[in-house]
Amino acid sequence: MAVEPTTAEAGAVVRLALGLMSGTSLDGIDAALIETDGDRVAAFGPVLTVPYDDGLRERLRGILGGVGAVAEVERALTEAHAAVVRRLLDGHGVSRGAVAVIGFHGHTILHRPREGRTWQIGDGALLARLAGIDVVCDFRANDVAAGGEGAPFAPLYHAALARDLERPVAVLNLGGVGNLTWIASDAPPIAFDTGPGNALIDDWVRRHTGKQFDAGGALGRTGRVNAEALARLLANPYFDRPPPKSLDRLDFDLTAVEGLSPADGAATLAAFTCQAVACGLAHLPAAPLHWLVTGGGRHNATLMDGLRRALGVPVEPVEAAGWDGDALEAQAFAFLAVRSLRGLPLSLPTTTGVPRPTTGGRLFRSG
Repeated sequence: MAVEPTTAEAGAVVRLALGLMSGTSLDGIDAALIETDGDRVAAFGPVLTVPYDDGLRERLRGILGGVGAVAEVERALTEAHAAVVRRLLDGHGVSRGAVAVIGFHGHTILHRPREGRTWQIGDGALLARLAGIDVVCDFRANDVAAGGEGAPFAPLYHAALARDLERPVAVLNLGGVGNLTWIASDAPPIAFDTGPGNALIDDWVRRHTGKQFDAGGALGRTGRVNAEALARLLANPYFDRPPPKSLDRLDFDLTAVEGLSPADGAATLAAFTCQAVACGLAHLPAAPLHWLVTGGGRHNATLMDGLRRALGVPVEPVEAAGWDGDALEAQAFAFLAVRSLRGLPLSLPTTTGVPRPTTGGRLFRSG
């Protein structure tokens, strides 16, 4: 696949960009190529997901919160991303010279926007050297420095994809943390973190079964929701806070479900994720007509069924709109990298609470 730069509307250049995402679920690295001018998506390219080996996953888990051997893990993480770039490009016959930029999100190990801190590890300079391609990274820092939440950061990409959909529509990302983007026809997108996505379920399942996640929601489906534990989880004041708002993966824990059976705990935590999303409706100007779900949570039938009951409108995987839910966040950072190169905003007052539309990202040249 070779792409020549072409001219788009308003004189913007369509570039081939590669996005990389390591999400809070700690499942692996997603890589995706798209052609974009940073405003519209001209074409989708190849995608690749490479799971973390158990060793790197546990090393990443060990530095969450910004503790331990962060520098060593950061280098290993960057080298793993470089290997994924090589696999994607070589596997599809794409030359490095055809790729204008890599959007490198890195991995969030600390997110405390009220303290003015967000920390995504990943060495942009090293990745640019290893990949032989210019890299944009550190997307969230400008937003947080300006007073924004620094998350969610994919809403402008969601809005670009949803131009032709019936609106209002909501895009719900169920990774480790859940976040939504509300998109209407006559207003800027609204976005915020809804609460835990898969993180608590994953932690619970790993503790009780040794597996990394509840495949298909099978364990949760066999359990019963404990109403008392669910009420304790939903009593968190976060849900009453108006957006913009965002979460760290470690902001919620398993205390409320301690002592439940493995199945009942999984069922209760799945119900918590769904009810947290439903709590977000109170903060939207109008209820979405349709929800499109991306991230690993869309594969969990217990979560998807629970969302349909809680929201009362169609809830479908983003594939129903022709999108790729495994690649969406990686594609978003390819899109944002091109916006960064153009000096366009990456975040808005309605998506992160930043005082004004704000660009960001740091550019590292490959040569």
